[in-house]
Amino acid sequence: MIRNLVMMTAALAALAGCDAGEGPVVDPAPPERPATGPLKPAGAAETVSPDPDPGLQDSAGVVELTPLEGQGDQTVKLFGTAGGDPAMNGLYTYVAFFAEPGEGWRVFRIGDFLDYRVLSSSPGRVEIEIDESTMDPATSEIGSTTRRLILTWTPGPEVAPPETVTVTPAA
Repeated sequence: MIRNLVMMTAALAALAGCDAGEGPVVDPAPPERPATGPLKPAGAAETVSPDPDPGLQDSAGVVELTPLEGQGDQTVKLFGTAGGDPAMNGLYTYVAFFAEPGEGWRVFRIGDFLDYRVLSSSPGRVEIEIDESTMDPATSEIGSTTRRLILTWTPGPEVAPPETVTVTPAA
């Protein structure tokens, strides 16, 4: 027992002697902020004007974004934009592949759903589960269903974006 105390004392003394130039630097966790109600101004306010970039109109419509992991050197993402009738789907869902800075993204529309979830992702393939609204044509009654889809593609040469994407229903 005395041996353990001596070893612990030596270890603590060694740690106490470390300065910022020796050993790893560990940032302490930020202090927790107590719940104090609404924030209070603590500096000068800045007035911001609308950004005139017309490309931001499309960007503002993006309501869901999922970068796909496991795609090798290819940059791939799923994203959904708000559109259509939100009572009947309304999440226009796309898969996009980054080409190069001059070209940007090659984008493929997958469908119009309520929501999607990525189940798995591997090179040239992603499996998703979708929720979507349905309507009975005879009664006009709105319902919902969940389906699964497999998206596959073949990357172009030197990880160029694919020319096509295949969407296959799955069980």
